[in-house]
Amino acid sequence: MNINTIILSFLTATAAQTVKAQTFNEVSYSPKATTFSLVTSPEVKKVNVLISDADNNEAQLVKSMKRVGAGKWKLTVKNDLKGKYYLFGVYNNAQPDLTPGVFAKAVGVNGQRGAIIDLKDTDPEGWSEDKRPELRNPVDLVIYEMHHRDFSIDYSSGIKNKGKFLALTEPKAIDHLKRLGVNAIHILPSFDYASTDESQPDKPQYNWGYDPLNYNVPEGSYSTNAADPKARIKEFKQMVQALHKAGIRVILDVVYNHTFSIDGSNFQKTYPGYYFRHRPDGTYSDGSGCGNETASEKPLMREFMVESVKYWVNEYHIDGFRFDLMGLYDVDTMNELRAALDALPGGRSILMYGEPWQGGGSQLHRYEANKANLAMLSERIGIFCDNTRDVIKGGCFDAREPGYVEGRPGSFWDIGGAVAAWCLSDKLPAHSPSQIVSYVSAHDNFTLWDKLMLVRYARPEYTAADSAALAQNRLAAGIYLTCMGMPFLQAGEEFARTKKGQGNTYRSSPSLNRLDWKRAAQFHGLVDYYRGLLGLRAQFPRLSASDAASPAAIRFFSLEQPLVGWTLPAAPGDGAAWRALCVFYNPTEEEKRIRLPDGQWKLLSDGVSSALWKGPSRVCGGEVTLLPYSATIFGQV
Repeated sequence: MNINTIILSFLTATAAQTVKAQTFNEVSYSPKATTFSLVTSPEVKKVNVLISDADNNEAQLVKSMKRVGAGKWKLTVKNDLKGKYYLFGVYNNAQPDLTPGVFAKAVGVNGQRGAIIDLKDTDPEGWSEDKRPELRNPVDLVIYEMHHRDFSIDYSSGIKNKGKFLALTEPKAIDHLKRLGVNAIHILPSFDYASTDESQPDKPQYNWGYDPLNYNVPEGSYSTNAADPKARIKEFKQMVQALHKAGIRVILDVVYNHTFSIDGSNFQKTYPGYYFRHRPDGTYSDGSGCGNETASEKPLMREFMVESVKYWVNEYHIDGFRFDLMGLYDVDTMNELRAALDALPGGRSILMYGEPWQGGGSQLHRYEANKANLAMLSERIGIFCDNTRDVIKGGCFDAREPGYVEGRPGSFWDIGGAVAAWCLSDKLPAHSPSQIVSYVSAHDNFTLWDKLMLVRYARPEYTAADSAALAQNRLAAGIYLTCMGMPFLQAGEEFARTKKGQGNTYRSSPSLNRLDWKRAAQFHGLVDYYRGLLGLRAQFPRLSASDAASPAAIRFFSLEQPLVGWTLPAAPGDGAAWRALCVFYNPTEEEKRIRLPDGQWKLLSDGVSSALWKGPSRVCGGEVTLLPYSATIFGQV
């Protein structure tokens, strides 16, 4: 190990003792003065602020910042700097590292230079009256995950602002979400990320956005004018405002666990080495699989995360956060984030959930926010439940591995665990349904349709003869949408979205990732099936209960394998449409006869039509038939 590595490791290990955390507020504007503040390594001897008239100009004004503490710098310029651009020049070495800082709130094209704006100028009309849609409890949400370009870029979408934030202000987009029964959208990373050239908006380029650059500024390529620092902010707010008016909450996918690169990171330019974890030999730990991982346990990184989520809530009215690779964060940081959100007005209804895993070997030496440590996490921090996903449709990394709906032997045992949100199983230490996000497809890995087709036919293309795969799709939806916990679906799952059998399409062509809205007409029966199921779920609130007692009220039947059946009484006074639900899953290609519990039961869904509950009563008793590949649902009358 060379001497530079030893020094870096020492500084990183002792930084918490040499710099105390402070609130990040790097540029504070008023017409009379603008204040700049920055936290750097205590070793830095000089920091300048370089102010220019345009995004790509040389600095017209260079001001030295004043040291106000170990590693703390401040400068107030008593002029109206609105419309100017700035950079910090941090002298970590003989030549300064130029950066807009770690908490830039407005930037120019491609996020290389900070912009000085009055954030009030970015508020759309009526923004101060914007309200978060009411919610009884977080599990009442039905989450629809989307990528801005995927959702609207294809000509078949009929949306004018294709691939932009403003697409989600248009009636066609909002009407589809509302008719489907969605009340929350999860937008893939929408902060300023590094891999898309915002200066070439017409160039065919694509990325999911998991390559953070400026964490607290919206991405410019989703704006109608990336060259205007105010446009991306205002248009993001217009999107949130329109969705809120429609009763739809907005969840932001956040990626604090790594940066796009190390040398290009604003963290590195302000405080080299500090924000990242290191191996014993001084090299960078790579638990993200992206070349680095941030160190959530360090005071400045933890505070950065706390201040960042609070900023998105306060400035952009965000309703929840999905944490990428949440297993790279320590449990204490996640619980502190939850507490910080709870302290905000209405903050207890702000959602938090994430991926309870890592992308590789990590140097995190504390309890990590993963499935094994659920009991240590706040019960209002949820996880993507890959147990539910994989038991229903099969492993996500092997295209040909079957799950319950494809007839995997023995898998029926774990279906019961999924139904009760794993609160009755020893496979997960879940103590509340609010900790479980129930799903079968997300942006990564195979779409549900492709997985079903690849298992059954080793090909993703659909023909009219493939009705069995369509029935299996309905069965998969029928299972996870009747499970306790919070339901989550990938955009387009409701009309058999395909990516031609490809899994990891994070930088594939837009033509492969885009939603083909013609399939919504081709698979209109499947769309109606999802719509009916979501409507049915809303009629029986106990499926969305967040208390630990509700899973314990589920009673499973002893049935011929691999059938699964269960019943759940309504909770007293919850306004349920039926006294109890009775649900059966048949993953075989044959009809099956079963006996209903005593009493009178209305057929709500037969596995083909999920909207029978809306029509005249068909009351059943005694023996009934389960269709092949079906989720059959009854309500006690």
